[in-house]
Amino acid sequence: MTDLAPLLQVKNLKKWFEIRHGIISKVTGNVKAVDDISFSLSSHEVLGIAGESGSGKTTIGRSVLRLVEPTAGEIIFKGRDIVKLEGEELRQFRRSAQIIFQDPFASLNPKMTIENILLEPLKIHNLFDSNLKNRHQVVELLQTVSMSADILKRRPHELSGGQRQRICIARALAVKPDFIVADEPVSALDVSIQAQILNLLGDLRHQLGLSILFISHDITVLEYLSDRIAIVYLGKIMEIGPTKEICGNAKHPYTEALLSAVPMANSDKRRERIILEGDIPNPISPPSGCVFRTRCNYAIEVCAGILPASREVGPGHLTACIRDDIL
Repeated sequence: MTDLAPLLQVKNLKKWFEIRHGIISKVTGNVKAVDDISFSLSSHEVLGIAGESGSGKTTIGRSVLRLVEPTAGEIIFKGRDIVKLEGEELRQFRRSAQIIFQDPFASLNPKMTIENILLEPLKIHNLFDSNLKNRHQVVELLQTVSMSADILKRRPHELSGGQRQRICIARALAVKPDFIVADEPVSALDVSIQAQILNLLGDLRHQLGLSILFISHDITVLEYLSDRIAIVYLGKIMEIGPTKEICGNAKHPYTEALLSAVPMANSDKRRERIILEGDIPNPISPPSGCVFRTRCNYAIEVCAGILPASREVGPGHLTACIRDDIL
């Protein structure tokens, strides 16, 4: 792997969940949560994944970590396809790639002290040494996320939501990963605490050289932290590109609709609100052609028969739409 090669390459990733019915559990269909997506992530980069609830964002994050097994596709991490890894090789990958979950309280064992929670990944990956050395590591981890050693003997219910999320971040950093999936890490927190956690992740990204796949339904959060943003709808990438391009020069109708709901800091400027009619279609039987066409204000008859391929509309800026006026 050269210095110019991406840290992570996802190629034609699919994750379909089988639907089974009857006594013999016959497969009667599939929920197409992620349906043939491709993207890359460079070293030290933050890639944001945005979309409505049910668009497949979380499944993408869990698939690239193999917390759920992909149905098809390749996930190349440091030049190796992790879909094919087993045993010790898979364990080594899990040391390099960690996750921060959405709900910090649900992701922490309520019976364990904070000290044991932070020691657990060291034990799992055979990094546990003497008690004195590991306690020093735990204190350093707490300092990394701006917390003191006074909380080591406390349990999760004794901490605030923001403190619990800091512990989750510290736990993810314990094994010194190169890559982190942050799955809506601030959505369960108060707005004032959200800013603190975002600033912390931004600082850690630069201090530790982390690459982050940051999942959020809030584009303003991604605009603050991400280098690039991918817009996902019904398991497919509608648009991907540099953050400034996505937020300031969106080309896909779905991206335009999402951005129209974002308040602008400058009160002299106002976006025209774009209302999307209806809900996201059923992923068991998505629309033919462009999956967004049933809610798109620009849809024409040909959209039902053509699955639009991503095309470049600017440097590193790709969109999956057949509209001629986007160029």
